[in-house]
Formats: sequence, C-alpha cells, structure tokens
Amino acid sequence: MKESRQKLILDAIAKADIETQNQLIDVLRDAGVKTTQATISRDIKELHLVKELTPWGVYRYVAGTGEVTNHSERLQTIFKECVTGIVCAQNIVVIRTLPGLASAACSAIDNMNIKSLAGTLAGDDTAFLAMYDNDSAERVCEELVSYL
Repeated sequence: MKESRQKLILDAIAKADIETQNQLIDVLRDAGVKTTQATISRDIKELHLVKELTPWGVYRYVAGTGEVTNHSERLQTIFKECVTGIVCAQNIVVIRTLPGLASAACSAIDNMNIKSLAGTLAGDDTAFLAMYDNDSAERVCEELVSYL
C-alpha cells in the first residue's frame, strides 16, 4: 500500500505542478487511494520531496536530489558552510554561525542522538548545546571542531 501510494505521489509531481499536501490528497483520492494529511507529510519526508520555485512564481513539489543520509556527512557540510566558531564553557558548548543559521546547526546536532546532550537552543547566529556534564561538553566540542 505504502509503496504504491508513494509511487502515485512521484508520478503526480512529475506530471503536474502540485503545490500543497491537499492537492496530493486529492490526486490520490482520484486514483482511489484514501489517505490523511499526516500520512502525506510522512511520505514527503521519506521521499525527500522539496518545494521548488517555478518560472511562473509558484512553488511545487519535486523529488530531492543528492540527499545526504549520513548524519556525520550532513553535519560536516552544515558546519563547513555556516559555523564560524565553537567553544566550550563548562557543560555548555557555544557555536557561532553566520547570521540566521544557528537553528540549522542545532537541527543537525539534534538528529545525531548524542546521549550526553540535554538540549539545544538556537538564536540567530549563536547556538547553545547543554550537556549533562563538563567532560561530555569537552568531548562533543572537540568532535564538532574537527568538522570545521
């Protein structure tokens, strides 16, 4: 069921400019497949669909290309492109980024499932990683610096 639904989604976005999840639901319903918005949202994530701006100024879903699934590679890419500095302050790792990119750095780190990470907090160009202890913060800081 899931495979056929996802194939229908890929076929639909290849044939027409689909702008919204509701349009995808309608296309699937017309093909005899009943689904929910939550299911469509998961399918979009699993299929790595992205929105692309068309020449006529509207966005449409397209199949993403070159999706990096390895967290280490993704983190290295994000860090090389947006991180300007990393320091450790006791159990907190402070990450400085280019303006507007601190949340991208936090998102990448959150997806690494670091057991010693209590949480992240992003501002505009600064991210804080709260670690459970000072030793963990030092280790994580060293690892993150190696990505630069």
